Amino acid sequence: MAAQRLFVVVAGNIGAGKSTLVGLLAQQFGWRPFYEPEVENPYLADFYRDMRTWAFPSQVFFLTHRLRLHQRIAAHDGPSVQDRSLYEDAEIFAENLYRQGYLAPRDYQTYRALYEALVELLPRPDLVIYVRASVPTLMARIRQRGRAYERHIPEAYVARLNELYDAWARAFTLAPVLTLNADELDWLENPDHRAQIFAQIQTYLAELAARARAEASDIARPS
Repeated sequence: MAAQRLFVVVAGNIGAGKSTLVGLLAQQFGWRPFYEPEVENPYLADFYRDMRTWAFPSQVFFLTHRLRLHQRIAAHDGPSVQDRSLYEDAEIFAENLYRQGYLAPRDYQTYRALYEALVELLPRPDLVIYVRASVPTLMARIRQRGRAYERHIPEAYVARLNELYDAWARAFTLAPVLTLNADELDWLENPDHRAQIFAQIQTYLAELAARARAEASDIARPS
């Protein structure tokens, strides 16, 4: 018997704890984890030297690789959980570049048109888990994990992303959004917090399944 298909996205800002949570969920529920693709963006060095010139091709490159990952998830027969989504590339990171003036209006409109066309073709997630954390918590975690390329991320940049994430999570309509407060929950070190999160997600998924069965029953019922 084939495993039931399920597509869960774990979304959140830099340092929110997404990757750790994805690994824990995969282990707990038997979901296949899909992490951010480790690919070298050939535009990145140019982008950091001249953001206005290279923001558009750099974002299109990232969008292309996120699309390929989304296609791999769609082809997977069983349950899956994704670390950051195509939606965040566009709604958070590209949006931030546009607001900061690094993406010209014409380039941004072209990028958005491409993104929106892709979204219409791709399967929607069944659930988005939004890992929300305050800026002090995010900055502390970024410093704690000590990644060299994150060493000089400005706090103001993280704060802008946080504002965009909050607005995106409130407005997202393609799937239900479950928000976890990473300021209050430590799923890495605290077993009770992990159990609380697992139970909350299990309850949420059971409610979604019951709703889907009810909708299917309504469709099948003769008028």
